[in-house]
Amino acid sequence: MFDLLTIAAMTDELSATLLDGRIQKIGLADPRTLSLEVYSGGRRHALIASADDRSPRILLTGQNATLDASLTTPFVLLLRKYARGGVIVGIEQPPLERIIKVSIAKRLAGSGDRPEESDTEIADDADDDEAIYGVESPTFVHLYIEIMGRHSNLILVNDDGLIMESVKRVTPSMSRVRPIQPRRPYTVPPPIDRPDPRRITADRLQEMLASGERRGDLAGWLVRSFRALSPQMAREIAFLGTGAADARLETLPSGAALELSRAMRTLLEPLATSQWSPVWYRDDEEAPVAFTPVPMQHLAFEYTAVPTPSISEAARQVVTGGDTPGGRHDARKRRLLDEIGALRERVTSRLKSLSDEQDRAAANEHYREWGETIYAWLWQIQPGDTELVVEEARIPLDPGKSPSENAQDYFEKYRRGRDAGTHLPELIAKNQAELTYLDQLTLHIEQASTFPEIESLMFEWEQHRNSVNPGGRPQTKLKRSAPPRRLRPLLDRHGNAIYIGKSGNENDEVTFSLAGPNDSWLHARGVPGSHVVIRWRNQGDEAPETIEVAAKLAAWYSRNRNSGSVEVDIAPRRYVRKIKGAGPGMVTYRNERTIAVNPASEETLDTVLS
Repeated sequence: MFDLLTIAAMTDELSATLLDGRIQKIGLADPRTLSLEVYSGGRRHALIASADDRSPRILLTGQNATLDASLTTPFVLLLRKYARGGVIVGIEQPPLERIIKVSIAKRLAGSGDRPEESDTEIADDADDDEAIYGVESPTFVHLYIEIMGRHSNLILVNDDGLIMESVKRVTPSMSRVRPIQPRRPYTVPPPIDRPDPRRITADRLQEMLASGERRGDLAGWLVRSFRALSPQMAREIAFLGTGAADARLETLPSGAALELSRAMRTLLEPLATSQWSPVWYRDDEEAPVAFTPVPMQHLAFEYTAVPTPSISEAARQVVTGGDTPGGRHDARKRRLLDEIGALRERVTSRLKSLSDEQDRAAANEHYREWGETIYAWLWQIQPGDTELVVEEARIPLDPGKSPSENAQDYFEKYRRGRDAGTHLPELIAKNQAELTYLDQLTLHIEQASTFPEIESLMFEWEQHRNSVNPGGRPQTKLKRSAPPRRLRPLLDRHGNAIYIGKSGNENDEVTFSLAGPNDSWLHARGVPGSHVVIRWRNQGDEAPETIEVAAKLAAWYSRNRNSGSVEVDIAPRRYVRKIKGAGPGMVTYRNERTIAVNPASEETLDTVLS
């Protein structure tokens, strides 16, 4: 939803609010989420910018995010050195880019200026006042905030255009076109060779429609054919031009090019006029589903529109469920992850103890071998011998006992060790299953981005923690019930439904409640992740492109999200079974086949899905 229009509206909002403001605090809520406290217009504002792969965003709020003081990355250290105490002198958006450039100038201190009352926090928070006020000439740096899906980044650039540091480093092996590393020149992403939608005419659009294959989704064609159009913008253009957001190319009337070109210019007009009217949309259950910098008719047709005074407020309602970005959400997530991490450490320690005990039990095998060897070489043992030497093996003997008694002693030691180890495989398997479940729960919490998702995971964790403690003694049951969260499928153009479980309980639901025995079940191979199922509209008519989309989603919602290629197992649902006694979402499966795909989110697959 942070498309070209949203970034343009955000740029205008930041310019009106933060320009000439002074940066007082700089910190990180997580390794990829930056918070700048800016004093401007007699008020403190927090600029939140995140290059998180799951939820890249930029927002302005009146409250600071909850920061992690232990995060002192090279990026934030350089930003503090060159920007804290500086003044924002420029905010701009490169044409047709989802990028905001924030230019910062260090204050001059020629007359020995000291902080005014509003600067108190700068002086208190500074490591060295001289670093802020003791400079003789202005220093300019530029913070580029790139909100581009999984390619999002925060990049600090000096006034010579050289990269100083970034939240994500991109090596030449990762991108030959645009590596992001210190001392390299900063360049915006190379433009795609497609027409500029701001300057399209009806004649030119008609030529483009006539030259291509007139089949498929109109909105998807618009995204592929023009620069900077997001799926959401394309659906609005299709709705304005044809009356249907899901219009098909093959059914376009003869005069569609004229209406579509007008719709495109109307939608993009605020880029020139800066006339924004931010809106967020909620469904029948009052849940936020989308936000836009201008009203969009195709969303208003399906959802309830709620006008807001700023694009930041609209984004905040949808991205964070009304919470301060990086605030209550991240605090809850960190608290949950800390609790799970503590239990995980205990389980890991217990598993190591059991494994060591199993190794000791396995070592008892040599006692049996010694006993058998003594019986085999009785004729060689003399009274009073202290050891038996046979083919480099030295077996200790008790000289006060007979050879037969020595052998029986070793057999008894073997039996005691064997009996002690009989329960170990079951205990080890149980603790390994617990560790696997905790890893799955950790991943779901890390990937959760909305209030309902976090609430559902919090309930699941409490349910698991309170059912049995680490010692296995039952505790009191939960008094509250699980928060309701209706799973919404993604539909492909054939009407097949793709469901994604984003918690252990949801994994169970999509696999064992929503999917039929002949539906397809998918999971990233060998790593924690979500269960993804395809509920086929027509059994036996499985579409390969739908399987590939579902596999990309299974890879995206797995521990290997950031890998270039992920192996995904696919099996008929009837071959998936719950693991008895394990946490929710823990299964075994068979008769699978495996494919390798590149991970992709729903946003990037929007043009494939209907």
